Amino acid sequence: MSLTGKTAIVTGSNSGIGLGIARELARAGADVVLNSFTDRDEDHALAAELSQEFGVNVRYIQADMSRGDDCRALIEQAGACDILVNNAGIQHVAAIEAFPVEKWDAIIAINLTSAFHTTAAALPMMRKAGWGRIVNIASAHGLTASPYKSAYIAAKHGIVGLSKTVALETAEEPITCNAICPGYVLTPLVEAQIPDQMKAHDMDRDTVVREVMLARQPSKEFATVEQIGGTTVFLCSDAATQITGTTISVDGGWTAL
Repeated sequence: MSLTGKTAIVTGSNSGIGLGIARELARAGADVVLNSFTDRDEDHALAAELSQEFGVNVRYIQADMSRGDDCRALIEQAGACDILVNNAGIQHVAAIEAFPVEKWDAIIAINLTSAFHTTAAALPMMRKAGWGRIVNIASAHGLTASPYKSAYIAAKHGIVGLSKTVALETAEEPITCNAICPGYVLTPLVEAQIPDQMKAHDMDRDTVVREVMLARQPSKEFATVEQIGGTTVFLCSDAATQITGTTISVDGGWTAL
Protein backbone atom coordinates (compact mmCIF):
# COMPACT_ATOMS: atom_id res chain seq x y z
CA MET A 1 0.00 0.00 0.00
CA SER A 2 1.47 3.32 -1.07
CA LEU A 3 0.39 6.56 0.55
CA THR A 4 2.82 8.66 -1.47
CA GLY A 5 1.51 12.19 -1.94
CA LYS A 6 -0.74 12.02 1.13
CA THR A 7 -0.22 14.14 4.24
CA ALA A 8 -0.96 12.50 7.58
CA ILE A 9 -1.39 14.35 10.88
CA VAL A 10 -1.03 12.23 14.00
CA THR A 11 -1.83 13.87 17.33
CA GLY A 12 0.17 12.89 20.39
CA SER A 13 2.86 11.28 18.28
CA ASN A 14 6.28 11.95 19.76
CA SER A 15 6.18 8.63 21.64
CA GLY A 16 4.22 5.43 22.18
CA ILE A 17 1.30 4.42 19.97
CA GLY A 18 1.23 7.74 18.13
CA LEU A 19 4.88 7.45 17.12
CA GLY A 20 4.34 3.85 16.05
CA ILE A 21 1.46 4.94 13.82
CA ALA A 22 3.49 7.82 12.40
CA ARG A 23 6.35 5.45 11.55
CA GLU A 24 4.09 3.04 9.68
CA LEU A 25 2.41 5.85 7.74
CA ALA A 26 5.84 7.22 6.78
CA ARG A 27 6.95 3.70 5.81
CA ALA A 28 3.92 3.57 3.48
CA GLY A 29 5.08 6.80 1.82
CA ALA A 30 2.96 9.45 3.51
CA ASP A 31 4.33 12.81 4.55
CA VAL A 32 3.73 13.08 8.30
CA VAL A 33 3.09 15.79 10.85
CA LEU A 34 4.12 14.78 14.36
CA ASN A 35 2.54 16.54 17.33
CA SER A 36 2.61 16.91 21.08
CA PHE A 37 2.25 19.71 23.64
CA THR A 38 6.02 20.12 24.04
CA ASP A 39 8.32 22.07 21.73
CA ARG A 40 11.76 20.60 22.40
CA ASP A 41 14.79 20.18 20.19
CA GLU A 42 14.35 16.43 20.45
CA ASP A 43 10.81 16.68 19.07
CA HIS A 44 12.07 18.34 15.90
CA ALA A 45 15.06 15.99 15.79
CA LEU A 46 12.69 13.03 15.85
CA ALA A 47 10.86 14.42 12.83
CA ALA A 48 14.18 14.84 11.01
CA GLU A 49 15.18 11.25 11.84
CA LEU A 50 11.93 9.83 10.46
CA SER A 51 12.23 11.99 7.36
CA GLN A 52 15.70 10.66 6.68
CA GLU A 53 14.79 7.06 7.46
CA PHE A 54 11.77 6.86 5.19
CA GLY A 55 12.52 9.52 2.56
CA VAL A 56 9.34 11.50 3.21
CA ASN A 57 8.63 14.96 4.59
CA VAL A 58 8.15 14.79 8.37
CA ARG A 59 7.49 17.89 10.46
CA TYR A 60 6.79 18.49 14.12
CA ILE A 61 4.11 21.01 15.11
CA GLN A 62 3.52 21.86 18.76
CA ALA A 63 -0.12 22.08 19.81
CA ASP A 64 -1.86 21.55 23.14
CA MET A 65 -4.75 19.15 22.52
CA SER A 66 -6.55 20.42 25.62
CA ARG A 67 -7.14 23.72 23.78
CA GLY A 68 -9.62 23.87 20.94
CA ASP A 69 -7.85 26.76 19.22
CA ASP A 70 -4.57 24.81 19.26
CA CYS A 71 -6.28 21.75 17.78
CA ARG A 72 -7.65 23.71 14.84
CA ALA A 73 -4.41 25.65 14.42
CA LEU A 74 -2.49 22.38 14.12
CA ILE A 75 -4.51 21.41 11.05
CA GLU A 76 -4.24 24.88 9.53
CA GLN A 77 -0.46 25.06 10.10
CA ALA A 78 -0.01 21.68 8.45
CA GLY A 79 -1.53 23.15 5.29
CA ALA A 80 -2.95 19.81 4.16
CA CYS A 81 -4.62 16.86 5.84
CA ASP A 82 -5.46 13.75 3.83
CA ILE A 83 -5.14 11.42 6.83
CA LEU A 84 -6.06 12.48 10.36
CA VAL A 85 -5.18 10.20 13.27
CA ASN A 86 -6.64 11.39 16.56
CA ASN A 87 -4.40 9.62 19.05
CA ALA A 88 -3.60 12.10 21.84
CA GLY A 89 -4.72 10.90 25.24
CA ILE A 90 -4.10 10.94 28.98
CA GLN A 91 -5.34 8.77 31.86
CA HIS A 92 -6.18 9.09 35.54
CA VAL A 93 -7.54 6.42 37.87
CA ALA A 94 -9.82 7.21 40.82
CA ALA A 95 -13.25 6.39 42.21
CA ILE A 96 -15.96 8.72 40.90
CA GLU A 97 -16.56 10.45 44.22
CA ALA A 98 -12.83 11.14 44.53
CA PHE A 99 -12.16 11.90 40.87
CA PRO A 100 -10.54 15.36 40.59
CA VAL A 101 -12.71 17.67 38.51
CA GLU A 102 -9.64 19.11 36.75
CA LYS A 103 -8.55 15.59 35.73
CA TRP A 104 -12.02 14.83 34.36
CA ASP A 105 -12.01 18.05 32.35
CA ALA A 106 -8.50 17.43 30.99
CA ILE A 107 -9.22 13.83 29.96
CA ILE A 108 -12.45 14.76 28.18
CA ALA A 109 -10.72 17.69 26.46
CA ILE A 110 -7.64 15.79 25.27
CA ASN A 111 -9.14 12.35 24.62
CA LEU A 112 -12.44 13.43 23.06
CA THR A 113 -13.01 17.11 22.40
CA SER A 114 -9.70 17.51 20.56
CA ALA A 115 -10.94 15.02 17.93
CA PHE A 116 -14.03 17.15 17.35
CA HIS A 117 -11.88 20.22 16.71
CA THR A 118 -9.28 18.53 14.48
CA THR A 119 -11.96 16.74 12.47
CA ALA A 120 -13.97 19.92 11.95
CA ALA A 121 -10.84 21.67 10.68
CA ALA A 122 -9.66 18.76 8.50
CA LEU A 123 -12.87 17.87 6.70
CA PRO A 124 -12.87 20.93 4.40
CA MET A 125 -9.31 20.05 3.32
CA MET A 126 -10.31 16.44 2.63
CA ARG A 127 -13.34 17.52 0.64
CA LYS A 128 -11.24 19.89 -1.42
CA ALA A 129 -8.71 17.12 -2.09
CA GLY A 130 -11.47 14.64 -2.93
CA TRP A 131 -10.19 11.99 -0.49
CA GLY A 132 -9.78 11.55 3.24
CA ARG A 133 -9.23 9.08 6.04
CA ILE A 134 -9.96 9.76 9.71
CA VAL A 135 -8.73 7.18 12.19
CA ASN A 136 -9.60 7.68 15.84
CA ILE A 137 -7.61 5.74 18.41
CA ALA A 138 -10.20 4.62 20.92
CA SER A 139 -9.61 1.64 23.21
CA ALA A 140 -11.09 -1.65 24.34
CA HIS A 141 -12.49 0.75 26.94
CA GLY A 142 -14.45 2.40 24.15
CA LEU A 143 -16.51 -0.80 23.98
CA THR A 144 -16.44 -2.03 27.57
CA ALA A 145 -15.69 -0.62 31.01
CA SER A 146 -13.56 -1.00 34.12
CA PRO A 147 -13.93 0.60 37.54
CA TYR A 148 -12.08 3.79 38.50
CA LYS A 149 -11.59 5.00 34.91
CA SER A 150 -14.79 6.99 34.47
CA ALA A 151 -13.38 9.90 32.46
CA TYR A 152 -11.24 7.73 30.19
CA ILE A 153 -14.08 5.33 29.47
CA ALA A 154 -16.58 8.14 28.89
CA ALA A 155 -14.14 9.78 26.47
CA LYS A 156 -13.34 6.57 24.58
CA HIS A 157 -17.01 5.63 24.26
CA GLY A 158 -17.51 9.17 22.98
CA ILE A 159 -14.78 8.74 20.36
CA VAL A 160 -16.55 5.63 19.05
CA GLY A 161 -19.81 7.57 18.79
CA LEU A 162 -18.10 10.53 17.14
CA SER A 163 -16.54 8.19 14.58
CA LYS A 164 -19.96 6.81 13.64
CA THR A 165 -21.44 10.29 13.27
CA VAL A 166 -18.59 11.57 11.07
CA ALA A 167 -18.87 8.44 8.94
CA LEU A 168 -22.57 9.05 8.34
CA GLU A 169 -21.98 12.71 7.50
CA THR A 170 -19.34 11.72 4.90
CA ALA A 171 -20.91 8.45 3.71
CA GLU A 172 -21.50 9.63 0.13
CA GLU A 173 -18.02 11.12 -0.15
CA PRO A 174 -14.59 9.47 -0.63
CA ILE A 175 -13.90 10.00 3.07
CA THR A 176 -14.02 7.36 5.79
CA CYS A 177 -13.93 7.54 9.57
CA ASN A 178 -13.25 4.60 11.86
CA ALA A 179 -12.01 3.88 15.37
CA ILE A 180 -9.27 1.44 16.35
CA CYS A 181 -9.79 -0.10 19.78
CA PRO A 182 -6.50 -1.40 21.18
CA GLY A 183 -6.21 -3.48 24.30
CA TYR A 184 -2.97 -3.37 26.25
CA VAL A 185 -0.19 -2.16 23.95
CA LEU A 186 3.48 -2.55 24.82
CA THR A 187 4.72 1.03 24.85
CA PRO A 188 7.71 2.41 26.75
CA LEU A 189 5.27 3.74 29.36
CA VAL A 190 3.73 0.29 29.89
CA GLU A 191 7.15 -1.38 29.89
CA ALA A 192 8.24 0.98 32.67
CA GLN A 193 5.29 -0.14 34.82
CA ILE A 194 6.29 -3.81 34.80
CA PRO A 195 9.06 -3.68 37.46
CA ASP A 196 6.75 -1.86 39.89
CA GLN A 197 4.03 -4.45 39.29
CA MET A 198 6.54 -7.26 39.84
CA LYS A 199 7.51 -5.76 43.18
CA ALA A 200 3.94 -5.03 44.26
CA HIS A 201 2.71 -8.55 43.51
CA ASP A 202 5.95 -10.43 44.26
CA MET A 203 5.87 -12.08 40.84
CA ASP A 204 8.35 -12.61 38.04
CA ARG A 205 7.97 -10.65 34.82
CA ASP A 206 6.10 -13.28 32.79
CA THR A 207 3.66 -14.00 35.60
CA VAL A 208 2.85 -10.37 36.34
CA VAL A 209 2.33 -9.68 32.62
CA ARG A 210 -0.02 -12.67 32.17
CA GLU A 211 -1.92 -12.61 35.45
CA VAL A 212 -2.03 -8.91 36.33
CA MET A 213 -1.46 -6.63 33.35
CA LEU A 214 -3.07 -8.89 30.74
CA ALA A 215 -5.70 -10.41 33.02
CA ARG A 216 -8.48 -9.26 30.66
CA GLN A 217 -6.58 -9.87 27.39
CA PRO A 218 -7.20 -13.53 26.47
CA SER A 219 -4.21 -13.80 24.10
CA LYS A 220 -1.93 -13.02 27.07
CA GLU A 221 0.21 -11.03 24.66
CA PHE A 222 0.58 -7.29 24.32
CA ALA A 223 -0.39 -5.68 21.04
CA THR A 224 2.50 -3.73 19.50
CA VAL A 225 2.67 -0.17 18.25
CA GLU A 226 3.61 -1.60 14.84
CA GLN A 227 0.34 -3.56 14.77
CA ILE A 228 -1.68 -0.46 15.59
CA GLY A 229 0.26 1.40 12.90
CA GLY A 230 -0.34 -1.37 10.38
CA THR A 231 -4.06 -1.36 11.11
CA THR A 232 -4.09 2.39 10.52
CA VAL A 233 -2.33 1.98 7.17
CA PHE A 234 -4.88 -0.69 6.19
CA LEU A 235 -7.74 1.70 6.97
CA CYS A 236 -6.11 4.20 4.61
CA SER A 237 -5.89 1.64 1.79
CA ASP A 238 -8.21 1.06 -1.15
CA ALA A 239 -9.21 -2.26 0.43
CA ALA A 240 -10.85 -0.31 3.26
CA THR A 241 -12.86 2.07 1.07
CA GLN A 242 -16.17 0.60 2.27
CA ILE A 243 -15.09 0.33 5.90
CA THR A 244 -16.50 3.36 7.68
CA GLY A 245 -18.31 4.11 10.90
CA THR A 246 -17.05 1.04 12.68
CA THR A 247 -14.49 -0.17 15.20
CA ILE A 248 -11.56 -2.51 14.71
CA SER A 249 -10.43 -4.18 17.91
CA VAL A 250 -6.74 -4.99 18.32
CA ASP A 251 -7.14 -6.39 21.80
CA GLY A 252 -6.18 -10.08 21.85
CA GLY A 253 -9.83 -11.08 22.33
CA TRP A 254 -10.58 -8.70 25.24
CA THR A 255 -13.95 -7.56 23.89
CA ALA A 256 -14.92 -11.09 22.80
CA LEU A 257 -15.45 -12.04 26.45
